[in-house]
Amino acid sequence: MTEASQYQPATEAEMMALGETLRPVFANGGVVYLTGDLGVGKTTLVRGLLRAFGFQGRVKSPTFGLIESYDIDGFEVHHLDLYRLGHGEEILYLGLEDLLTDTSLMLVEWAEKGKGWLPDADWVIEIGDRSDQSRLVRLIAQPERGSA
Repeated sequence: MTEASQYQPATEAEMMALGETLRPVFANGGVVYLTGDLGVGKTTLVRGLLRAFGFQGRVKSPTFGLIESYDIDGFEVHHLDLYRLGHGEEILYLGLEDLLTDTSLMLVEWAEKGKGWLPDADWVIEIGDRSDQSRLVRLIAQPERGSA
């Protein structure tokens, strides 16, 4: 069984701060799938990660454009939101093979919509609601890929 690290951010600010905590895990790039219901904080966590890497500009959800890319001093972060994807094959038109390098980080929301068309994940971040209004965030390294 794959080990998972768990976090329980209770506020938006704590979800943003979790980005700072997770930054060292993703410092060398890779592919991360973010899972969870609508409104659970996936984009907020991405915003926190971008801030942790030093990006200070506006971070918007790529829901309509499917992808937003950020160059942070030569480190590329690509944020995908596949919620509105009609068919996984549409991913071919995004040119992901050109975006994914040894030093880039790809953060994918709604990866299940691109199943079979996306690169394999190094990590999965599962975000869920808890009864006390906080979130349960689980970082799961994928076997023989990422390391938590």
